[in-house]
Amino acid sequence: MGWSPFRRAPLLHVADDRGSGPVVVFIHGIASSSITWTNVVPLLEGSHRCILIDLLGFGGSPIPADAEFTLKEHVAALDRTIRSLRLREPFILVGHSMGGLIAPRYAARHRGRVSRLVLVSPPIYLAPDALSDDRDRMRQDFYLRAYRYIRENREFTLRNGGIVGDLLAIPRAMDINERTWVPFVKSLEHTIESQTAISDLAALRVPVEILYGTLDEFASPGGIRIAERIRGVSVTRVRASDHLIGKRLARAVAAAVDRPSGRD
Repeated sequence: MGWSPFRRAPLLHVADDRGSGPVVVFIHGIASSSITWTNVVPLLEGSHRCILIDLLGFGGSPIPADAEFTLKEHVAALDRTIRSLRLREPFILVGHSMGGLIAPRYAARHRGRVSRLVLVSPPIYLAPDALSDDRDRMRQDFYLRAYRYIRENREFTLRNGGIVGDLLAIPRAMDINERTWVPFVKSLEHTIESQTAISDLAALRVPVEILYGTLDEFASPGGIRIAERIRGVSVTRVRASDHLIGKRLARAVAAAVDRPSGRD
């Protein structure tokens, strides 16, 4: 899914830009918006410039008729939007869920722009047969099958949007609906199910911190253990937190942004 139909990537919606200091750019997950960061920004805006961007197809960002919502397209739109901000120094890039898959690809393809990555609840999936632990394989295979069912059964998904939203841990403020259906199903297939997270992480030369809750419904322990073995990647497990960014996980995210770190 490397092909892109865009002659020029669209500009994304910058939902908020507040605070002053070192720049932190935040990108959310699938079928969500910058509301994802409600509990995080108040902890950082006193010491950082916090820029919140809605991903292609979601929040206030455009839904191009010809978009396939591939990882390449998401990154291209993010790149054009960040360029438009004319940031002078490398910035910290924070991604939640699907944003945690887009962020490492952006950093790998645009070296020198990102000083550090913080990936929150990233669904790092590999082919199930690439995992040695039976429980890891069963858990990951279940999610991939569920994703296929959801995107291949439009009427069921739209009719039961609240249930599916709960299943995917999508904030109620951004339910799956007619407007977001195409970006949702295509991002699911072309970005989450066709991800390149492990190879992107291996290509990076900047520090990466992965944070996820011990109750995260979508974490792939096998995938995260593989990511943790990559040089420069550290993992923080946050007790009593799930996939969404509640106050406990928000405090851990803010601490990760503030934490000085570097490659060995």
